[in-house]
Amino acid sequence: MLLFTPHGLRFLPVTFAGLLMIAGCSTVPKHAATDNGVVKEITFPDPSKAVRPEGTFVNLENLEKVEPGMTKDQLYDLLGAPHFNEGVVGVKKWNYIFDFRKASGIAEYSSCQYQVVFDKDHRAQAIYWKPEACKSELDRPPPATVANVAAPLPLPQEPIRLSEDALFAFNRSDLTEDGRQNLGQFLQRIQQASQVENISILGYSDRIGSDSYNLSLSQRRADSVQRYLVEGGIPTAAMSSAGRGNADPVVKCSNVSRDALIKCLSPNRRVELSGIAHR
Repeated sequence: MLLFTPHGLRFLPVTFAGLLMIAGCSTVPKHAATDNGVVKEITFPDPSKAVRPEGTFVNLENLEKVEPGMTKDQLYDLLGAPHFNEGVVGVKKWNYIFDFRKASGIAEYSSCQYQVVFDKDHRAQAIYWKPEACKSELDRPPPATVANVAAPLPLPQEPIRLSEDALFAFNRSDLTEDGRQNLGQFLQRIQQASQVENISILGYSDRIGSDSYNLSLSQRRADSVQRYLVEGGIPTAAMSSAGRGNADPVVKCSNVSRDALIKCLSPNRRVELSGIAHR
């Protein structure tokens, strides 16, 4: 080893161990790559010499798409220009400084160096991080997003009419299993609404039987529907139920046979639901 001194040049012997000590003072790479089968050490440039030493907040979706075999044009589209004036033609490394926000707060972030090494065909050969722990940034769960729930439809202006047969057994006021299922669609609509008010439940009967009995039966049926909706979470205060007996018939029948008359009057035996349920 030559050494310049005030007395001229002097040759200093250096042992192999001494060479190792001198080499140890340089930047120690943390990775290794191959170039035509030859193992080469990977070093990262000084961040202060970057075009943007503060780094950039990288698009994580684009970063996840980076993989070996990509061309420089493809990488440029995903990550943008490298941060160290490394050019494009004949360059074997592109270096970036990427910033990642910390989960502890929006104003806090960490910076990581990111390097792409190209092979002789100018395709990405290997990808490195400094520090290596930065690779975990790609393993973060995606940020929580608000589910895209379809806006509930308002109730129709015309009352919803459900026939007696769809809700009750003949001459009964307790809901059948099919009746509960038939009410489910109406219940679901008002469950999704952010505003529910003035839900009216009206029970009707046909003209067969006494007026007092029909009025009582229609009221009990309206009350059964209201109880079902309350079980589904609809506030009692938002609803009202009433029996109308044989008022406001939908059809008029003149059949002589009782069975034929009961069948003809079926549309009159119904429950009508209406009101306001919207966003």
